[in-house]
Amino acid sequence: MTKLVGKMVVREPRRRRLTAAQRRETILDAATEVFAEAGYRAAKVSDVAARVGVTEPVVFQNFGSKAALFAAVLERAAAEVRSSLDDLPGGPGLLAHVLTGPPGPDAAHPGGRAHPGAGYGVLFAYAAALTAEPDLTGPARDAIRAVAAHLADLIRRAQADGGVRHGTDADAAAWLLLSLLSARRLRAAAMPPGLEPAVTGLALRALADGGPTATGE
Repeated sequence: MTKLVGKMVVREPRRRRLTAAQRRETILDAATEVFAEAGYRAAKVSDVAARVGVTEPVVFQNFGSKAALFAAVLERAAAEVRSSLDDLPGGPGLLAHVLTGPPGPDAAHPGGRAHPGAGYGVLFAYAAALTAEPDLTGPARDAIRAVAAHLADLIRRAQADGGVRHGTDADAAAWLLLSLLSARRLRAAAMPPGLEPAVTGLALRALADGGPTATGE
């Protein structure tokens, strides 16, 4: 493509056309940010389209509806968290890494990969609150369950390494960690400063080898 600039004809570089898969990924990237910032109900598909640089119908052509887009965001978030957790250390280092991600804005923007659990916790918190949305209840539940199941497997690995008490129910421990992650935004907004280490420390001591048992023994 060319255009006239003054008396010169300038050839503009040809814009690279994205594949269908690449287009979906760029939409999902933008949707992850928008949903994490605004929540499902307040988020607008037009905002997602604007961040990608496409029209709103393009988003609907790729995902069909706002609900389907959010479900796809949750599915990808679950897959990325599972992949990221595979790279974490075993033993107590695993639990500390998952629980001590940055609160506040960093937790609301899953772009940071240093603390994947905390980064996506806000999305799972939004998903858990969508019980009144019949077209999202299933996808939201499935995404959260997938992460919980994988986290339980990693807790079992930590038990084998000696960092987590062998009598601990790994599935229950995984849901405890996810519950703490999902409530991080609430704590960051309302809890008195300085208490976050104490909150996460209680969970770590409850699960760590040598801590109190579930029956208090």
